[in-house]
Amino acid sequence: MIRIRALHKYYGDNHILRGIDLDVKQGEFLVILGPSGAGKSTLLRCINGLVQADAGELQAVGFDAMDTRQYRNLRQQVAMIFQHHNVMLRLSVLKNVLTGRLGQMSVFASICQWFSTADVELAMDCLRRVELDHKAHARTDALSGGQRQRVGIARALAQKPKVILADEPVASLDPKTSRMVLHYLRAACDELGITVICNLHQVDYAREFGDRIVGLSGGKLVFDGTSDELRDSALNLIYSGTTFPQILPVTAETNTSTELLVQGVAS
Repeated sequence: MIRIRALHKYYGDNHILRGIDLDVKQGEFLVILGPSGAGKSTLLRCINGLVQADAGELQAVGFDAMDTRQYRNLRQQVAMIFQHHNVMLRLSVLKNVLTGRLGQMSVFASICQWFSTADVELAMDCLRRVELDHKAHARTDALSGGQRQRVGIARALAQKPKVILADEPVASLDPKTSRMVLHYLRAACDELGITVICNLHQVDYAREFGDRIVGLSGGKLVFDGTSDELRDSALNLIYSGTTFPQILPVTAETNTSTELLVQGVAS
């Protein structure tokens, strides 16, 4: 599905990605952990061509993500969910979701926003998946932050992608809403077979939702394993020597305190 070898990215003299090697399987929910500046967002943007890597090999859904000529076809198969929603507030919820179909339409049809009946039915089904179909005709600026992020997920699903890249999708949300958003992404992975790569700061969410977790630090991949393998020694590598207390299983009682601890370390 995704194959990355010796990937490097520079911004001027700043070496952001330093030889990343990573494979992601179809239908996998992969969480990327790491402090701010570790290269998490840059890696996602390289995968869908929003940023072009400087060296290495990057194959995604059958396309060469190092070749700008393949970007249009690549982006039809790889959807992106951003931290700050990136929805159009003055449009209705349904219209926002329908924009996920623009990449599959002709230039003329997309300019005129001529959506087919099938597209509208698909968009409504995507809204039902995130439990927002009752808000289809509401203006998006009337929604809460969590609801706007769910619109972003529905828009990504309307694209009918093979991969969803989620760049810190719950960073600005409260714990209850965060878990709801991650639940919808997890369902897309389990029920539709969509590969999900999700950048997170919260260790407890990574352990709860991820099939597999990788850790970035200083632009290098320093951990690759399951949630059970994400112990103190691995966290110390990811978060540059920070000492963590014993990691407790996620429960209703421990979740809030654990989350606050991790958010404090990651900030």
